[in-house]
Amino acid sequence: MHLKKLSLLNYKNFGSAGFDFDEKINCLVGPNGTGKTNILDGIYHLAFGKSYFNPVTSQNIKHGTDFFVIEGQFEKNGQPEHITVSAKKGHKKSIKRNRKVYEKLSDHIGFIPLVIISPSDRDLILEGSETRRKFMDGVISQSDKVYLENLLRYSQVVSQRNSLLKYFAANRSFDRDNLEIYDQQMQALGPGIHERRKAFLKEFIPIFQKRYTEISNGQEKVDLEYKSQLFNKSFESLLAENLQKDRTLQYSSAGIHKDDLMMEIGGYPIKKFGSQGQQKTYLIALKLAQYDFIKQQNQTKPILLLDDIFDKLDEHRVAHIVDMVTRDELGQLFISDTHAERTEAVVKQSTGSYRMIQLHLTDGDDI
Repeated sequence: MHLKKLSLLNYKNFGSAGFDFDEKINCLVGPNGTGKTNILDGIYHLAFGKSYFNPVTSQNIKHGTDFFVIEGQFEKNGQPEHITVSAKKGHKKSIKRNRKVYEKLSDHIGFIPLVIISPSDRDLILEGSETRRKFMDGVISQSDKVYLENLLRYSQVVSQRNSLLKYFAANRSFDRDNLEIYDQQMQALGPGIHERRKAFLKEFIPIFQKRYTEISNGQEKVDLEYKSQLFNKSFESLLAENLQKDRTLQYSSAGIHKDDLMMEIGGYPIKKFGSQGQQKTYLIALKLAQYDFIKQQNQTKPILLLDDIFDKLDEHRVAHIVDMVTRDELGQLFISDTHAERTEAVVKQSTGSYRMIQLHLTDGDDI
């Protein structure tokens, strides 16, 4: 699996641009503001139908225009694949595979397996539980269509239940039978999602711990702990016990949409007790474990995007990741950096083929 060509039209800072890529290592280098991260985000967009950095579609359209088009020519299992993502203000986003429109975005998820490592990943440690659930769900969904469909249905039911709770509060009314319809749907979908998350983490955590040991030379012990209200009570009991609270808050306060991942180092929360270096290493290990898991599940090497990687790792550790490409542990690799010499010095240590793509501020509008 690799991306051969990328075309961007009115996407972020690019008016019209095209790029040819090496099937192994590609280095996007240039000053800040030249669009290195935007190219990586365009590739991410082709895999997931949305931006990694800004999920609001209209905000990814170049200023002064009213649409964007991203096209990618891939090779997967020896076959050419053409993916197009386009969006126009006031219209629904379109995703096509070989010029055929997907009826549902979820049908495309997992077709282009991809992992991105970015400085913004620190939100996994610093932000709330929703960010960590999205990470967990994103990893599972790339190889489990049933899980993704159930998760989307569950999210829709919770949204509808919340709307009903707000309606009750606004109209000073309450209809238990009406609310029960949504409760039953949550009870039908929630436990299955919970069990799939448990099974995933049982398999994922040892992979993550192995990766951390490799990167840190075994200096600390790290862990991930799954937190869920369903460990102690049934879904039915949770909803019944929190009914009055939900009516007051006007949203559903109990369920698998409140699950979390506790990230620990040495038995303590890494958010509070981990150094900046330990947190960076933790996140890199987490993302490489994501790569390993998807590769194992899909029997395909995902594309790996390393955005501003030297912000996270020193040159020795970046060289270790690049060497993984040479050893055929990784597939196609994209690296963005502000220093061309530094990046090329690292990739030259590998025996793998590579391409340097130099970007200038004149290539697009300054971001």
